[in-house]
Amino acid sequence: MDDLDVQDWRERVARLYLSDLDLAGFRAARDELFRSHPSSPLPAADRPGFTGLRWFPPDPAAVVEAPLRPASGTETIDTGGPDGVVRYRRVAVAETPWGPLTLWWIEAYGGGLFLPLRDATCGAEAYGGGRYLTDTVKGTFGRGLTVLPGNRVRLDANYLYNPSCAYDDRWACPLAPPENRVDVPIRAGERAYH
Repeated sequence: MDDLDVQDWRERVARLYLSDLDLAGFRAARDELFRSHPSSPLPAADRPGFTGLRWFPPDPAAVVEAPLRPASGTETIDTGGPDGVVRYRRVAVAETPWGPLTLWWIEAYGGGLFLPLRDATCGAEAYGGGRYLTDTVKGTFGRGLTVLPGNRVRLDANYLYNPSCAYDDRWACPLAPPENRVDVPIRAGERAYH
């Protein structure tokens, strides 16, 4: 029943992201999902003693609105796992206070918006490969990234989260490409698991 457990995980993640919980409630619910769900990215051996994910303190300055400029072209990223090479298409570039960040569209069945990034906290305070602000294929709608009228987005870095591979090597994850690496620290969102 692993596939049905993964489907249930994705549905619960989507419901969590679409809920009316505040940031503290969201983080508590995410911790419970990680602790108790059979498809949690945490290794099964870590779940009984799991006390919660590590987070940077909430930061109102981590919420920004950014203009978008058009972008084009595609990239392929080898996940190193059963997904193989995944193709991404540039949708737009958000001109953020941290630096430009490319929004990607995953070129797979159904597609989805994807915003990975790697900042100066990655490797010391946050997961070394980078974090995600949204991956709509995984149901992360409306908290980290909101599309606004007038070619703008609202980014809330308090919702940055680690990809599944940050918890367990059994997962393979696409990491932030060079154009989504910024030199400034973003001390918001999820910290390194270990």
